[in-house]
Amino acid sequence: MTTLKHTMTPTAVIEITADVVAEHGLSADEYKMVLEIMGRVPNLTELGIFSVMWSEHCSYKSSKKWLKTLPTEAPWVICGPGENAGIVDIGDGQAAVFKMESHNHPSYIEPYQGAATGVGGIMRDVFTMGARPIANLNALRFGQPGFEKTRHLVDGVVAGIGGYGNCMGVPTVGGETTFHSSYDGNILVNAMTVGLANTDSIFYSTAAGIGNPVIYVGSKTGRDGIHGATMASTEFDEGTEAKRPTVQVGDPFTEKLLLEACLELMGTDAIVAIQDMGAAGLTSSSFEMAGKGGVGIEIKLDQVPQRETGMTPYEIMLSESQERMLMVLHKGAEDEARKIFEKWELDFAVIGHLTETGRMVLTVDGETVADLPIDPLSEASPEYDRPWVETPLPATLDAANVAPDIDPMQALAKLMASPDLCSKRWIWEQYDHLVMGHTLERPGGDAAVVRIPGHNKALAVTSDCTPRYCQAHPKTGGAQAVAETWRNLTAVGAKPLAITDCMNFGNPERPEIMGQFVGAIEGMREACLALDYPVVSGNVSLYNETKGTGVQPTPTIGGVGIISDIAHTTNLALKTDGDCLIVIGDTKGHLGASLYAREIAGIEDADAGAPPPVDLAIERQNGDFVRGLIENGEISACHDISDGGLLVAMADMALAGNRGIEIEAPDNLPQHATLFGEDQGRYIVTCSPHFAAQLISKAGNANIPAKHVGIVAGKALKLSEDCAISLATLRDAFENWLPDFMSPDD
Repeated sequence: MTTLKHTMTPTAVIEITADVVAEHGLSADEYKMVLEIMGRVPNLTELGIFSVMWSEHCSYKSSKKWLKTLPTEAPWVICGPGENAGIVDIGDGQAAVFKMESHNHPSYIEPYQGAATGVGGIMRDVFTMGARPIANLNALRFGQPGFEKTRHLVDGVVAGIGGYGNCMGVPTVGGETTFHSSYDGNILVNAMTVGLANTDSIFYSTAAGIGNPVIYVGSKTGRDGIHGATMASTEFDEGTEAKRPTVQVGDPFTEKLLLEACLELMGTDAIVAIQDMGAAGLTSSSFEMAGKGGVGIEIKLDQVPQRETGMTPYEIMLSESQERMLMVLHKGAEDEARKIFEKWELDFAVIGHLTETGRMVLTVDGETVADLPIDPLSEASPEYDRPWVETPLPATLDAANVAPDIDPMQALAKLMASPDLCSKRWIWEQYDHLVMGHTLERPGGDAAVVRIPGHNKALAVTSDCTPRYCQAHPKTGGAQAVAETWRNLTAVGAKPLAITDCMNFGNPERPEIMGQFVGAIEGMREACLALDYPVVSGNVSLYNETKGTGVQPTPTIGGVGIISDIAHTTNLALKTDGDCLIVIGDTKGHLGASLYAREIAGIEDADAGAPPPVDLAIERQNGDFVRGLIENGEISACHDISDGGLLVAMADMALAGNRGIEIEAPDNLPQHATLFGEDQGRYIVTCSPHFAAQLISKAGNANIPAKHVGIVAGKALKLSEDCAISLATLRDAFENWLPDFMSPDD
């Protein structure tokens, strides 16, 4: 085979040396594989393509062995992992389309654009499938408040998320934000989008039809984002700031036009396949489409719309400019499609066609500048079984060793004002969470609820993870993250359908980090099987560490559920004075890895003990029981008990309803263990006084623990005359921390 040349300038040819290979993130063994596949030394364009397609971000080479063990099927699953997004049937000929992805490294380097383009990218993944986005969520992890960059990063990320989502007219309805020192040098920005499609109008990315035209639509290609996928597959070091050029620049107004144009074209019979140009841009989209279809592609790079002069083939193929799509159309449909995109003032270009060669051939002015086999890059990238070390389960933390001399209500106020538990209103009020007019439950509850237009049904959506549990014992933490999303959906009356995940971990080449990943996957797998709650999409983000210090393992879980009748739903707000509060589930006072241990007793990390155990059979039993109560209209409020335990859950409910509680806490445990223990599988429900005894009896008949723990009354949380806190005092603590942090006194 003739050696091909790629020129970065008209006169200079880049020699492929060991240093050049290393700069592209390929190991010596991987480059040896490249030489075997190519049968020759690749040119720079070809090397760049191997680099991004075999990057951790695109190939999942360290994780796919374990991802294959996750359950992905159920009767209601239309499409599981492997496409742009997952799809579940929600009845009436409709489907929910959803996925979560990370944009961690770009958001640390350039917080506004990093977060904005993360939101834009995940929305494209959803509408590429033929779905109109109806809800966005985000899960954000920042460094400790005292870290010098934290305030700047919070400000930029929140502005970027709001700026993009608001301009697109898609409500941001939920998520979570926490702070920890492990994220000082590597924040996490996980974005999730949920869309709505008709089951008979879903679009996939499998290219087909030899000779069919390959179409480029959307924005022009620039030099932004080059090597973004490779950058996302390495840990940070002293040169982090120099990577700013690898962060993409987003334009939500163009994406809005792209959304409408794509959905309009999808109303015709023109499209054979469609793929978002996300990580690795034109490279990944073209290789993945051709690989899935078992076909080849010839692309004329000089036909690719470009916004900068003198762009090389290398730059065109590796650019991650935003708001772009790649399509395969039926022959003869070009003119119809062109009219639609020109009407929306978007670029439209026929840049190539499908071939039967199984190869990617790139040309410029008729001269071949790259020629590569498709399967080894798209379907047969390296797969590693990296060494891993299991994280041992720590000893249980004795409640007697977590007993600081502090009044429970003082402890409650301190917890409610802590960075993790405080109100995130400052954040979500910057997002338009009501646009479209279908948001029934806005941010701040267990799960957001979005009505399906034209129907009495709704989708419930949430995202959750407790990284300190995952740090203590990844398997337990992984199971708990899945179970908590299941509980949060249940708490609003939804039937949980499926999850998407965003697996954020450190360097997988370190056995202890790989062990965290393996443990989390094992826990997630067990939870998904036990709860009949499959994984339909997701994302893996590794190398989230700086100078050898990794983030806490953070397998963020996004959950979606269906509410068949919006008349049969509830929220966490207390409704009526005199109502009884009843805890469903057993309270054992588990304080290991708890917020009380960390924030009140100062016990963290290795000394914090084991996280609360997760009994998945009990999770399902208790959740199904609570959902039945909601469907029958037997309870007026519901809230799952999680971070901070029973007293924090009560405070959430009291603040949401602006009603106090006279608390009757069980006395079979030390008081602080009862009030702040984070035992899993529990809910607080409220009901009328005349139904309370019947509810407790009903639970007993189902072998489910249920205890009366209080009455809705007054404007305070009150354990006794000497142990109470007013709602006004509690609200000040809860609402003020974040605004004060973001607007410090000069």
